[in-house]
Amino acid sequence: MKIKVGKPRAHEDYERLLAVREAVGDRMDIMVDANQSMTAAEAIRRAALFEKLDIFWFEEPLPAEDVAGHRRLASSTTVPVAVGESIYSVGHFREYLQTGAASIVQVDVARVGGITPWLKVAHLAEAFNVSIAPHFLMELHVSLCCAVPNALYLEHIPQLRAVTRSEMTIRDGRGLAASAPGLGIEWDLDAVDDLRVA
Repeated sequence: MKIKVGKPRAHEDYERLLAVREAVGDRMDIMVDANQSMTAAEAIRRAALFEKLDIFWFEEPLPAEDVAGHRRLASSTTVPVAVGESIYSVGHFREYLQTGAASIVQVDVARVGGITPWLKVAHLAEAFNVSIAPHFLMELHVSLCCAVPNALYLEHIPQLRAVTRSEMTIRDGRGLAASAPGLGIEWDLDAVDDLRVA
């Protein structure tokens, strides 16, 4: 499960996360997402608190342009640093990986420019022994995750349900890729038309 962090005081985040950890126990992974809200110094301070709770990853703690800050954070903590939702080029991912600024890559197929650049990023991450956990669009990412050996997690956000005729199959906590040709998404074009703005 993923929880937003970035309360004004670090102890507020810690207390909320402690309550969640106590409620779910040690067998569930808890990720935290800061949505680029912190400085490097603050992220380093909070990561030290998060380590005590065995947080699975610390997502987007700093602005995406701050590769050096992410590198400083990654080298200061045992909590994996996850980035990618707000990175839009293969070259920018390369910079993160070459400098050790990312422990988990969250490449988004719609934001990085499509399937080909997504696969380039996934293979690049594999070359650096880094896992991928794509951002959003689970219906597209499920097949892509099945195509690479370093996929870790598939984010479950069913936001396309309002405009599709089918849903991604989930069995035993795992997303299954569609067996039909194409992307595996059956669009409801009437629903799409209903959402058009003139």
